[in-house]
Amino acid sequence: MFRTVTLRPTQLSRALATHAANANATPTPSLARYKKEEIQKIYDTPLMELVFRAASVHRLQNDPSKIQLCTLMNIKTGGCSEDCSYCSQSSRYSTPTKASRLVELEPVLEAARKAKANGSTRFCMGAAWRDLAGRKRGFERILEMVRQVRGMDMEVCTTLGMLSPEQARQLKEAGLTAYNHNLDTSREFYPKVITTRSYDDRLETIGAVRDAGISVCSGGILGLGESDDDRVGLIYEVSNMPEHPESFPVNALVPIEGTPLEGNDRVAHHTLLRTIATARITMPSTIIRLAAGRNTLSEAEQAMCFMAGANAVFTGEQMLTTPCSPWDEDKAMMSRWGLTGMASFAQNSVATKEGSRLEAVPDSQKSESAPSEAS
Repeated sequence: MFRTVTLRPTQLSRALATHAANANATPTPSLARYKKEEIQKIYDTPLMELVFRAASVHRLQNDPSKIQLCTLMNIKTGGCSEDCSYCSQSSRYSTPTKASRLVELEPVLEAARKAKANGSTRFCMGAAWRDLAGRKRGFERILEMVRQVRGMDMEVCTTLGMLSPEQARQLKEAGLTAYNHNLDTSREFYPKVITTRSYDDRLETIGAVRDAGISVCSGGILGLGESDDDRVGLIYEVSNMPEHPESFPVNALVPIEGTPLEGNDRVAHHTLLRTIATARITMPSTIIRLAAGRNTLSEAEQAMCFMAGANAVFTGEQMLTTPCSPWDEDKAMMSRWGLTGMASFAQNSVATKEGSRLEAVPDSQKSESAPSEAS
């Protein structure tokens, strides 16, 4: 028989506020705070029991039939001074990825329009930079990209490296919905992966983003050579932030020729599943995004991830430097499994931070996708 793990996480006294526009949504619960050893017990639960428990939590806090469809565009490729050992965009490694300049505005808007037409409700833009120092003109162009994409009634996310509080404030004013800044792994294993940016540097940027009123997107990468303890450590760090992140991307390493991790083995599906399920239990209302490496999973493996609590994917033509599942394939898969696209700004924490900007948009104009067999 399966054993039952009973845990009593510490509860914060104040629940996150919800937005009036989402009156029919499930209220956000008080934030649960788990100790690291408690998270380890959850992670070590027999897999079938763990998935069942995570699925139960997911159904209590979220609509299990809804999947957020996100499209990612690389707006500035390669030439990065960081030494992230998994990344082909580092200038320190000889990889197939070639450096390019920041793209102009119109190609970004064209890509966003195409993404929206194909059902995506969040458009993400990534630039391979350590930070924005000395990039005033480039940053001004990115701010305009954010304004224009937000004007399409889509959620907008960027990942631009480290930010100052003032840069975060400007992104918020431009209409940025979320900022991605992954912790990647546990604090203990992190120095074995990256040496040019500290763990606390990352947390400082996340703090600036949160203080500016932007939703935080922060997760990790599996398959870096880390242990189960490190995966637990990552979830512990993220779930004990002052606010649970709006989204938690779970990436499976795609080894790229020329990087130090090019010979790493593909992460096992059961490891991916345990990580998703544990994250869902410890962060009940956070969107858990099945990110890089999803194209290597079978349809049945993806379905198990959705069962365990994953409720967002990247879809479209390309990730930053790795393959992505195309829109048509994802629409067909979702139709077979009875899944539909999540509306933009549907998450309570996102709606709250949008505030009056969201109230100015009629419900009938908010982006929503309904995947079907038709393209």
